[in-house]
Amino acid sequence: MRLVRIGAVGEERPGALVDDESYVDLSDVVEDFDERFFGAGGLDRIRPVVEERVERREGVRPLAGQRIGAPIARPHQILCIGLNYRDHAAETGQAVPTEPILFTKSPNTLVGPNDDVRIPRGSTKPDWEVELGIVVGRRTSYLDSVEEARDAIAGFVLVNDVSERAFQMERGGQWSKGKSAETFNPTGPWLVTPDEIDDVTDLGMWLDVNGQRRQTGSTATMIFDPSVIVHHLSQFLVLEPGDLIDTGTPPGVGMGMKPPVWLQPGDVMELGIDGLGTQRQRVLAPR
Repeated sequence: MRLVRIGAVGEERPGALVDDESYVDLSDVVEDFDERFFGAGGLDRIRPVVEERVERREGVRPLAGQRIGAPIARPHQILCIGLNYRDHAAETGQAVPTEPILFTKSPNTLVGPNDDVRIPRGSTKPDWEVELGIVVGRRTSYLDSVEEARDAIAGFVLVNDVSERAFQMERGGQWSKGKSAETFNPTGPWLVTPDEIDDVTDLGMWLDVNGQRRQTGSTATMIFDPSVIVHHLSQFLVLEPGDLIDTGTPPGVGMGMKPPVWLQPGDVMELGIDGLGTQRQRVLAPR
């Protein structure tokens, strides 16, 4: 399944894609794609409903002209893995990690895939990062194996892990400062369940700024794959249903360019991952 949330900010309605141009509304079946939904086995509950409505073309609505929100409601937490691509670690001049590097983003950074991204006050080095996101499917801690972790994943999403490098690197080395400004986690356009993806460790990914290709990569160069990440994190904290995990970015970020290139008001970012859709954000000046 490919799950979507359609509507104005704060008024999104849950649905499932029929194809790339239409969806079926599920708001009469579930309230939202949130912690309660995932924790109560919501994916299994809606699957036969989605299959029946798609087959009958019941309640099919066009996507055109509608705002697409993040495909999950605000999560309990957004966890992030740093330097998780060998080629990205190389471009930043840092050592390849021996275990996942963990930091967090404020959950209220979550916005829709095509919503504006706003540069925060005092920013001098805003940057982009196309990433694969993991959505946790059940309450999880102390998993016994990577195989068990695989079963705890509800699905995957496209994420732009927008960053402010001066805040991140030059304000005490506290990464969350550079990651948690408003609008800094565009997510979607849809959540794709694992059965829809042949190999999540072999997905092409890209990002353009103003039509110029900046990032080209593949999840094949990830150091720690999604199941390894979920298993590892479960040894240190409790993962809640609907939590989002950003898993790192391939090379081509502004920080790694020589000289570095930073986002400016008026810039447009476009990005995508095979099978997970595309995003487009306009960059706004600080408030």
